Amino acid sequence: MSLTYTAPISQDGLASPRRYLAVAFLLLAIVVVVLDGAIANVALPSIALSLQAQADSTVWVVSAYQLAVLVAILPCGALGEIYGARRVFLIGVALFTAASAACALAGDLPVLILARFAQGLGAGAIMALAMMNLRQALPQHMLGPIIGINAMIIAISSAAGPGIAGAILSVASWPWLFAVNIPLGLVVLFGGGLLGHVDGARRKLNAKVLLANTAMFILFFSGADRIATAPISGAALIVASLACLFGLLRLERNSDVPLIPTDLLAAPAFRVSVIASVFCFCGQMLGTIALPFYLQHRLHMTPVLAGLYMMAWPAATAVIAPVSGRMANRVKTAWLCSIGGGLMALGLLVAGLTPPDPRGIAFLVGAVIAGLGFGLFQTPNNRILLLSAPKARSGAAGAMQGTARLLGQTLGGISMSIIFATLPLATALNFAVAISGGCAAMASMVSLSRARYEVVGKSGAT
Repeated sequence: MSLTYTAPISQDGLASPRRYLAVAFLLLAIVVVVLDGAIANVALPSIALSLQAQADSTVWVVSAYQLAVLVAILPCGALGEIYGARRVFLIGVALFTAASAACALAGDLPVLILARFAQGLGAGAIMALAMMNLRQALPQHMLGPIIGINAMIIAISSAAGPGIAGAILSVASWPWLFAVNIPLGLVVLFGGGLLGHVDGARRKLNAKVLLANTAMFILFFSGADRIATAPISGAALIVASLACLFGLLRLERNSDVPLIPTDLLAAPAFRVSVIASVFCFCGQMLGTIALPFYLQHRLHMTPVLAGLYMMAWPAATAVIAPVSGRMANRVKTAWLCSIGGGLMALGLLVAGLTPPDPRGIAFLVGAVIAGLGFGLFQTPNNRILLLSAPKARSGAAGAMQGTARLLGQTLGGISMSIIFATLPLATALNFAVAISGGCAAMASMVSLSRARYEVVGKSGAT
């Protein structure tokens, strides 16, 4: 049973208060997915001990989830456009919830890894279509603030995830980390009928295209996973993934609605937003991996204290994200994103390259600046990425937004693995922070390139 409304959607979105209830259920689904990704890492030692598994094997509990999201996100965006965003989104929620139950009941590691892969497929649908459902629910002038609130919620959830996992593990066993998703998923399913429903544009998905997309991400992820330990085979797998990308583009060269949205990427605003997002998330991943090492090895902090200091970044992001969403209605997105990327670069360099301070004051100042810059960049960038696509292509736009984030984070992870494998720790930290700041600076410069054709109207920058 679910709450269901079938009234048509106007140009101003859903009627009030339905629109606010729909947004609440969408944000709840996003929180569940973000928390699930944030708490899994903490559970790995407990899972290895409970299931009598090797530590390196349990890493696939995390990797299987990430790989499934990469494989699913672009096809799910296309499926949302074909069959309706609400329908595919709720199928994703149902799959995620059922897979969470399977994770909680898993009695051995292979079953758990398979269940986590299924969870990732459901999460891919949620990530791909949350923005399309938001766009159908809200008038355009409300999208900036809501995207800002969404960024704030993601930042808070990411920061709170390890703490929540620790609290659950202090009173219960690891299966409860996955079991808590079940009631939350059921709540979203119950309220899913409140989401706006728009009939899809019926078209076929080419099986060869889906196969090429799956092979591309599996090969890329596998190559990234081994690039530091086996560089030749890792590089070969990445080259093979690029060959799959080339084949995928050839298969879709005559398609009006390609899986990889080359039609949207032809628009400068969309293309610049995607490129800037990849740079920004690459820098973010490099920074969030390198800075904890800086705290523990340079400032000699305990892991617990280092974790507390690292919370300065997401806390600052949570504060600025909703503010930047409102600012995007009045100020050019190019300027906001450029300033945000510049602040992020400055903060990273201050946090990681200033002379060691036993109290970590310089680090905290840098982390706050980086977090403010990250939040100031992300909300306007995501907003313009979404609004620069036609409504009928919102599924592809949302999927491309998620793909840019995952691609940037994966590239950051690959870079960090190579840096750690080839340089002494002290040199590696300095180099990683410098590269991280450079990526943020590139995001700033790429964003600034669209200032010349961007205008600000009553509904915001376009």
